[in-house]
Amino acid sequence: MNVIGTRPDRWWKDRHAAMVRLVDQLERWVAVEGGDVTVVFEQPPRPPIASPVIEVAHAPRPGPNSADNEIVRRLRDDPHPERVRVVTSDHALADQARFLNATVESAESFRRQLEG
Repeated sequence: MNVIGTRPDRWWKDRHAAMVRLVDQLERWVAVEGGDVTVVFEQPPRPPIASPVIEVAHAPRPGPNSADNEIVRRLRDDPHPERVRVVTSDHALADQARFLNATVESAESFRRQLEG
């Protein structure tokens, strides 16, 4: 939601549509840039959002910082967190990701890449 929130386009009026747009943008970005991409939402999208190109994941339970906690859990479980780039505007998540040897990019910077 950090990437979605970088653009005040009234996304909060239809969170699901904003999530679908983000997944679509990520799919197009992967088609050009390549690589593995996982988007982690705070809760399962309803209706579900599927992608043949990227992994659409969510926190096991919705709540404050639930997506951040899921990202940290995934980094801890990853045998090579130094190969992972975490996109966030959250300073606490960025600090945790760096501590686990992941690279961090700001959500605003990544949004500019998506919009190319």
